[in-house]
Amino acid sequence: MAAPLPETPFEPVAAARIIVARVFVRGLKVEAEVGVYAHERGHTQPLVVDVELDVTTARAEHLSQTVNYETIAAAARDLAAEGHIELVETFAERLAERCLVDPRVTRARVRVEKPMALAPHAEAAGVEITAVRV
Repeated sequence: MAAPLPETPFEPVAAARIIVARVFVRGLKVEAEVGVYAHERGHTQPLVVDVELDVTTARAEHLSQTVNYETIAAAARDLAAEGHIELVETFAERLAERCLVDPRVTRARVRVEKPMALAPHAEAAGVEITAVRV
């Protein structure tokens, strides 16, 4: 039988403490004019957006110390309001770029679904992208 390890007192080192929080918005419904086909131009269609952000924080106790998920939803709605976008890939990339404006965001995963794209044969079609701060 091995001898027990000696107890080593560990004290937290504040400067070395990095916490990555995963801030997310799931199932956000947005009306957007998006698509490459003629019948998709001139009117909106529903999109379902999921956003997941890795955010560096340290002992966040106030909203100002993290990313407010309401700003993520506002960014998606603002992007949709800007006008026609041909591809959901473009929508996803632009939304990820807006999320990465905050220097605390190190990674943005954005999933955009078009529920009507293959209806009634499929629940949705879409894209998921991941953008990483370099």
